[in-house]
Amino acid sequence: MKHIRMFLLLAVLIVAVTALVLGANSVVGASAPQGTQEPTAASTVDRQISTIEKAIVAVAEAMPEDKFNFSPESLNIPGSEYKGVRTFALEAKHVAASNYALWVPLTGDKVPDDFIGGNGPDGLKTKAEIIRFLKDSYALGHRAAATLTAQNILQTPGHSKSPRLYYATFGVAHAYDHYGQMVEYLRMNGILPPSSR
Repeated sequence: MKHIRMFLLLAVLIVAVTALVLGANSVVGASAPQGTQEPTAASTVDRQISTIEKAIVAVAEAMPEDKFNFSPESLNIPGSEYKGVRTFALEAKHVAASNYALWVPLTGDKVPDDFIGGNGPDGLKTKAEIIRFLKDSYALGHRAAATLTAQNILQTPGHSKSPRLYYATFGVAHAYDHYGQMVEYLRMNGILPPSSR
């Protein structure tokens, strides 16, 4: 419940800032610099998706294929509670599968049955397959962002209880949580994360 409130507050803040910027520009007669467009709900969310996409894909690409099945459980650290945590590969697949679950209500696409369940398709094993799954999920995210308008961002898609903006931005927030875990997995293997280089 705490997370839902936080993300709804974030959604309202994004809408308010976007409305304030657009309203201020129209009041003072300002316009975007030559060759640029005014920010919209769609472009603002799309920018957030691009930022996390770049970070997540870079981290996935930085992990060597022979370490993709690493989890901290294998380190056998006394007193640790890593039993049963996701491997690096499952972290990446989970992000992609969650992206599909969150963004298909906005695009109207159908989620393939083997994407459901939190960890994505069992058949994806190689680094290349998993990275392709991630990239495809972000392509869907960009299509989802493109559906957002000032008029529909607070509408609920289909039989949902959450507004469109929640789905669009929660995909970003959720991925940041797992990005942090994936960064730690890199560091546990002596690999400097791309964003720290």
